[in-house]
Amino acid sequence: MKTEINAYLAFNGTAREAMTFYRDVLGGELSIMAVADTPAKDKFPEAELKKVMHSALISGDITLFATDMLPDGEFTEGNGVTMSLSCSSEKEIDEYFNKLSNGGKVIHPLHREFWGGMFAVVVDKFGKKWMLNSEMDNK
Repeated sequence: MKTEINAYLAFNGTAREAMTFYRDVLGGELSIMAVADTPAKDKFPEAELKKVMHSALISGDITLFATDMLPDGEFTEGNGVTMSLSCSSEKEIDEYFNKLSNGGKVIHPLHREFWGGMFAVVVDKFGKKWMLNSEMDNK
């Protein structure tokens, strides 16, 4: 996997509809994981289970991610775009996490998630939100 930055869009319950629309516009393959399809489903109320935990649209060199889930739980129009930094190794994600969080705020500490990769969310010292992800065990 190569290191890349992609837009990660947040929606207020309409991620599935929006990503289907973007697939129709851009073409490509769309994958959608609902909250109900994750090992974390028991941590959510029934009303949240149909929401999109993560979706990815890949069309050639275009990758677009989206979710209905926000770390702070509140959607405000304007906070719906986050930079998603996909790292090629755990060493790389650790370095980026340390640099981006220096002088900023850690929203979701760097740790291994249920899908096997490392994940974190930080707001840098300029107020920009970053999601960092690495595939599993690519040291």
